[in-house]
Amino acid sequence: MYTRYYISLALGVLLCSIVPITLYYLSAEKLIGPTSQKTKYYFEIVDGPIQPIPRKVDLDNNWLILGKALFHSPLLSKSNTISCSSCHMVDFGGDDGFPVSTGVDNAKGVRNSPTVLNAVFNFRQFWDGRVSTLSEQASGPIHNPIEMASSWPEIITKLNNDSYFSKNFLQLTPDGITAENIVKAITIYEESLITPNSPIDQYLLGDNSALSAQQKRGLDLFINYGCTTCHQGRNIGGNIYQKLGRINDIPPILTLDEGKYNVTKLEKDKFVFKVPTLRNIADTAPYFHNGAIDNLPDAVRIMASTQLGRELTHDEVDDIVALLHAFSSKVIEVQKIEAL
Repeated sequence: MYTRYYISLALGVLLCSIVPITLYYLSAEKLIGPTSQKTKYYFEIVDGPIQPIPRKVDLDNNWLILGKALFHSPLLSKSNTISCSSCHMVDFGGDDGFPVSTGVDNAKGVRNSPTVLNAVFNFRQFWDGRVSTLSEQASGPIHNPIEMASSWPEIITKLNNDSYFSKNFLQLTPDGITAENIVKAITIYEESLITPNSPIDQYLLGDNSALSAQQKRGLDLFINYGCTTCHQGRNIGGNIYQKLGRINDIPPILTLDEGKYNVTKLEKDKFVFKVPTLRNIADTAPYFHNGAIDNLPDAVRIMASTQLGRELTHDEVDDIVALLHAFSSKVIEVQKIEAL
């Protein structure tokens, strides 16, 4: 058995399948995806509905380091109190652990913060999929009045008055600090936030011992019961839209947000959301678009009933939850930066 690497630019093709089949290596053509800044991923392809996170990445470290500093800087918010990392804690699942996040002046959001980890592999960004790239997503919270409530002129002025940012932007580009360069740096940093080598990835790449017997039972259920209809590909989700309540009604607590309908105003988009990634799902409670469910077993039961029309036994829930824990891994190691 061997590994063949396939080079793709960021946001490359996500191989998807909903057919339950044995997992093993196979040859494939070189995958070419749309350009997204300067990050390259070396995709490994296996046969089956779930694909491994790439273990080899080419990064632009200079822009990455600058982007990391921006990501953690409260200067991007009007009040100088909120940073990207306030709602997306990289070392704790990539979200903030609250049902909804708190922005400037203690304003409360209306949706659960999605994890920033592996977000580069999503086909769209935000719960309603209103933008397609990380670059487009990066400026959204900055201008949102209940998140960071700032503006580019205000941010650029503050960064130009900061010795670290004014110096390092000029070292990378003669344009210095511009909205475009701020977004570029943050995007390249976010493109580095991937979590390879989880137990499921190790199993997909040939290590049969990476999953426990219970997790293997969970994987069989996950595939054969149809969970991979929506949760497949490299991000185990994040690559299609789906309607909540496809078969059975959803709990009333999940009906307050009409999802994609709020963007399109099309009746067919009511309660349609981007399917979330299940990567690191055990670390990102609470669950669903409004953070209404605080534990994985209940989330699994709700999804099985509303989306698949199945009422799972206690043992089946336990097996699937055990599998979901196998989807977690730490962020890939990147160059450290000193405290600013």
